[in-house]
Amino acid sequence: MSLQRKIRIKFILIILLALFVGLVSYPQAVSFYPPVYNALNQLKVNLGLDLQGGMRLEYKAILDNVEKDKIGEAMSGVQDVIERRINAFGVGEPLIQTAISGGEHRITVELPGIKDMEDAKKKIKETPFLEFKEENTEEEMKEMEKLLDPANKYAMEQAQEILEKVKSGENFEDLAKENSQDPGSAENGGDLGFVKRGNFVPEFDKVLFEGNLSNEEIYPELLETQFGWHIIKKIEERGEGDDKEIHSKHILIMKKTIDMFPDLKYKSSGLSGKNLKTADVVFANQGLSEPQVSLKFDDEGTKVFAELTKNNIGKTIAIYLDETIISAPVVQVEITNGEAVITGDFSVDEAKKLSQRLNEGALPVPLTLVSQQSIEASLGKVSLDKSLVAGAAGLAAVMVFMIIYYRFLGFIAAIALLIYTGLMISIFKLSGFISPWPITLTLSGIAGFILSLGMVVDANILIFERTKEELRSGRNVYGAIEEGFRRAWPSIRDGNVSTIITTLILIFVGTGFVKGFAVVLLIGVLVSMFTAIVLVRNILKFVAGEWLEKRIGLIVKVNKQEIEE
Repeated sequence: MSLQRKIRIKFILIILLALFVGLVSYPQAVSFYPPVYNALNQLKVNLGLDLQGGMRLEYKAILDNVEKDKIGEAMSGVQDVIERRINAFGVGEPLIQTAISGGEHRITVELPGIKDMEDAKKKIKETPFLEFKEENTEEEMKEMEKLLDPANKYAMEQAQEILEKVKSGENFEDLAKENSQDPGSAENGGDLGFVKRGNFVPEFDKVLFEGNLSNEEIYPELLETQFGWHIIKKIEERGEGDDKEIHSKHILIMKKTIDMFPDLKYKSSGLSGKNLKTADVVFANQGLSEPQVSLKFDDEGTKVFAELTKNNIGKTIAIYLDETIISAPVVQVEITNGEAVITGDFSVDEAKKLSQRLNEGALPVPLTLVSQQSIEASLGKVSLDKSLVAGAAGLAAVMVFMIIYYRFLGFIAAIALLIYTGLMISIFKLSGFISPWPITLTLSGIAGFILSLGMVVDANILIFERTKEELRSGRNVYGAIEEGFRRAWPSIRDGNVSTIITTLILIFVGTGFVKGFAVVLLIGVLVSMFTAIVLVRNILKFVAGEWLEKRIGLIVKVNKQEIEE
């Protein structure tokens, strides 16, 4: 194939490329042909929160029970779960990212186009936090019990104060109604009715039946039992021997025990919603009376659950959902198949909803909302309009400058600049269609795009200046163009590579708007190199011929006498 034929083919491909990006960027050009127009018009530039308005929510991750070397993994799991949860609701192009602020791990959720703040929070808050916990060891339980000592000391002092009030003659029934923590008798003034020996704990029975109390007499000391501290009043007695019954009243100030605080009884096992593979509704019986939620763990979760059940045979494993115990079954045997069941007083609909929520994603760590922000779409539209005007004005100014200063070469550069603009807009529109990484354009991204326009011109200026030098030295137009590109390439390469390195650093270490700016600038630099080195070069090679040799003044003013010499 001849050189001229290759040049013509490349030129035709450039024309086709220009037509394609032109139609993608401006589908209104084919509005007269609805099938094509409707297809192209579906491609949209994904606008960020600052341009189309929406919601910004910031959460703090509660990582108290997460080992330091597992924090990164946990935060990544939270991000993945929220992405699945938001995507399931059809929110277009959400931005979900993690960061560290003031030593706290935060996750930011930006939801463009969402107007209802409460609905947005609900979408995330409904995501359940599932966790399995095991019982503390005996040593750990003793340490936990020590945490209750201050509270129990205060309770005993409170009981002693009430006893002193009773001794001083204050009404027993009124004090019982105000202070007793026995739910069965407090409302009745502490009345326990007639009972035989053996109905109460041994310590209580001993006071009533062996304390030699007279009718209406107050036991002079606090009685401590497993339930707490009792203030006892004997009312009367009847019968004798084994049939003897005593009528009494009491005021109970309860003792705090580990059983009252399940969170102290259990500790994290390392098994959580991040290990969940699937959740399904099952039934304990053949009928529909006992719906349950069956859980299936992934490979890692299966191993952890097998080890967990092996080490806790005869003990309970608590299943927490949103930090509340919903089930605490006793482990009978080691479970190696990676399956568990959540039981509870579920209706069929409740079990189905829980199963659906778990399948959408269970958070590996709990979250607390720390800030929320609503951005009006009208503000975003104003910013977008101003940015578009600035971009159009900058593009027009650069094109006019190039045409005035570089004449015919500047005209070609202006055409290439329009193709470059179409290429960038097409990339923005097609990014989500042809790749799994859709580009979301923000104000900072538009700044990167406008800045990249200068990259195209910068490369063209280097090339054109070299070309003019070659023309002044006596080369023909085609040779001058080739030599101009060859000599300018090292400078173009080095300048753009340094910019690319900078943008990559900003992408990997930057966050939010900085990263958006860097991504768009990186794409702009790469496309600008393609535009200057491939498009402009091949267009000039196509148009460079005898007609341009006779009109060299369209490119540069050259003294013919200098050329002949």
